[in-house]
Amino acid sequence: MISPVLFLFSCFLCHVAIAGRTCPRPADLPFATVTPLQAFYEPGEQIVYSCQPGYASRGGMRRFTCPLSGIWPVNTLKCIPRVCPFAGILPNGSVRYTTFEYPNTISFTCNSGFYLNGTKFAKCTEEGKWSPDLPVCAPVTCPSPPIPKFAVLSISKSSAGNSSFSGDNAHYGNTAVFKCLPHYAMFGNDTITCTEHGNWTKLPECREVKCPFPSRPNNGFVNYPAKEALYYKDKATYGCHEKYVLDGPQEVECSKFGNWSAEPSCKASCSVSVKKATVIFEGERVKIQEKFKNGMLHGQKVSFFCKNKEKKCSYTEDAQCIDGTLEIPKCFKEHSSLAFWKTDASDVKPC
Repeated sequence: MISPVLFLFSCFLCHVAIAGRTCPRPADLPFATVTPLQAFYEPGEQIVYSCQPGYASRGGMRRFTCPLSGIWPVNTLKCIPRVCPFAGILPNGSVRYTTFEYPNTISFTCNSGFYLNGTKFAKCTEEGKWSPDLPVCAPVTCPSPPIPKFAVLSISKSSAGNSSFSGDNAHYGNTAVFKCLPHYAMFGNDTITCTEHGNWTKLPECREVKCPFPSRPNNGFVNYPAKEALYYKDKATYGCHEKYVLDGPQEVECSKFGNWSAEPSCKASCSVSVKKATVIFEGERVKIQEKFKNGMLHGQKVSFFCKNKEKKCSYTEDAQCIDGTLEIPKCFKEHSSLAFWKTDASDVKPC
């Protein structure tokens, strides 16, 4: 039988041993907190692990009691970040991101012709929601196109095709085409475009343009409208007297710069001094004295045959009527009708 003194002493030693086995400060877990957090715990004291805001627990235990052994049980608790809804698609724009987990941030940009209606950045919150709310890419719009002074709107086209727009619904890429009123010339591009910044490109300007009355050419005439003044796009027609040819267009127009598109003149015909020669005219052999018995018109061209005496062959040189003057090639030799035994250059084989 154990004496009371020995029993009490044994209990004292046991108490001392148990009292010396306190639990240490619990291990840190990523993104978790411990309540209460102390340097040591007496057997029987409890602690609670909880995930920090923005993180959710997965597996393991949360509540632990300090055992008599002074060793905390194995803790398999994991705190993982909350995940926000998928936000990887932004119609008419793009989203930049790494992950959609707390506390990551995503950014937004819109394509050309669209603007960001809402935030440029959004953050995944502790509750697993985006803050602020996700934006949208809205189309850029332009006000009704302004009409230049002395102009009218000719055509308005949407960027999607040939359909027209009206009112304030002009979008990025839409175009408007203008026409100036009669007598007014356009300076600048006749087409304006709704830009990505919501404004129109530079407007053209319509200015009244007058031209001086056209001068009558020598040996010719000019006709134009019987008005006090001639304006932009007005026309004049020219003609020449007999044996003269118009050098330039028959019809001219008053240009936007206040002058005529051309200044035609009348050029004289050429008399042909050669009495007998075969020439090439417009790809055919002709007798010059028959083809041009009434003279050669200004601008007409013929090719004369010449002899190469060393090689005993023929070649051609051109001659053109220029305002009454026809220069015969020096290499051309005209034979007298009495020198019937001489061979004409046009009958010699070509070089």
